[in-house]
Amino acid sequence: MMLRVLFLLTLPLCAVAAPLPIPDHGPALRIQGSNTIGAALGPALVKGLMEHQGLQAVHSEPGDGANEQRVVGKTRQGKTVTVEVAAHGSSTGFTALKKGSADLAASSRPIKDSELVDLEPLGDLKSPEAEQVIAIDGLAIILNPSNPLNTLNTEQLAHVFNGEVSTWEALGGRGGAIHLYARDDQSGTYDTFKELVLRPRGKPLASSAQRFESSEALSDAVSHDPQGIGFIGLPSVRQAKAVAIVDGDSQPMLPVTSLIATEDYPLSRRLYFYLPPSARNPWAKALVDFTQSNKGQAIVAANGFIAQQVQAIGVEPRASMPEDYQAIARDAQRLTVNFRFEEGSASLDNKARQDLQRVVAYIRSYAKLDKQVTLVGFGDAKDDPQRAALLSKLRAMAVRRELVKSGVVLRDIRGFGAQMPVAANTADEGRIKNRRVEVWVY
Repeated sequence: MMLRVLFLLTLPLCAVAAPLPIPDHGPALRIQGSNTIGAALGPALVKGLMEHQGLQAVHSEPGDGANEQRVVGKTRQGKTVTVEVAAHGSSTGFTALKKGSADLAASSRPIKDSELVDLEPLGDLKSPEAEQVIAIDGLAIILNPSNPLNTLNTEQLAHVFNGEVSTWEALGGRGGAIHLYARDDQSGTYDTFKELVLRPRGKPLASSAQRFESSEALSDAVSHDPQGIGFIGLPSVRQAKAVAIVDGDSQPMLPVTSLIATEDYPLSRRLYFYLPPSARNPWAKALVDFTQSNKGQAIVAANGFIAQQVQAIGVEPRASMPEDYQAIARDAQRLTVNFRFEEGSASLDNKARQDLQRVVAYIRSYAKLDKQVTLVGFGDAKDDPQRAALLSKLRAMAVRRELVKSGVVLRDIRGFGAQMPVAANTADEGRIKNRRVEVWVY
């Protein structure tokens, strides 16, 4: 899909309360969880918050163990403020919340049902205030730069990482035996790969895979191994080569910014902070608010992840698109946000609720309140194509109801049913991704 960026809007979302109290003893904030977030993004956001608070000489220093660090700053009165960040994998963040050894969990996957039940005494961690999408990431499938393959599908990936396909020749390439590189069991990156690629096909990861706690170490290993293949978060691709991915009947998609921002890319994922509703640490809430602000999202982008600021992009019409969709693409620009829904529900999910604010601010900023916005709904395949089309239009109408509350008068609402899938319809995750609403502006 050819995309051209036309303009970018940044917008303030949340004001950060200031000044924050400085504890007499111990850290001001303890964050545990995802290595993807904790390695660089989390500390960078903490530094940004500290500087926003007026702290001086803000810097990171090694913590007590591997993949642990402290972010340190000083008040104008010379008092030291410390935030501890431990990055041992998403599941460790939820364990730490339960133990009371963390104030905030960083996760590169959604909270599991079992964790939700386990943490129920802390409040509903799926509530909009607790579950905060802070960035979008894409899992890149990486090869050695000398590997001639440029495209793989998710079915092939499952067979490769299960060990059933063990040579590059079986994939149409060359190089002999395939060497597998994977993140460790504590990693949200591994959880995401398992959920998106392996589990829907009933495939466990091959025992021959070399496992890594560090994303950077994994990427460097693949880039030095002509027979290597691995999966990694976008900021850690480094010197390796990312390939285009196909899921079901989707188009081949590289992990590029625009396709990840809309979550159309098959291996896109959300990065989260989980703030327990019972939390009483003001630094935790302040960090969440700062992260959702303009400054916070700029830090997200600077660290190689996809910020949630709204862009308008031009989409080149293709012959494979429905004619009516091509007509929209010729006359309008698409916003880099897709509204998605809670599983088995017509209710917008937590990210969609956040995105409503961003989209409304965008529409107001560009004076497009009066019949200059079209909503386009899509869905998963049904036995009856007309039912699929109706359901996709009803999803668009659910978004319309929310926009109308903010004074937006829509130009049109369209439903394209199961056309133009971005994921396979054979698993729940794929069906959820296909049930989406696009926003187009004239």
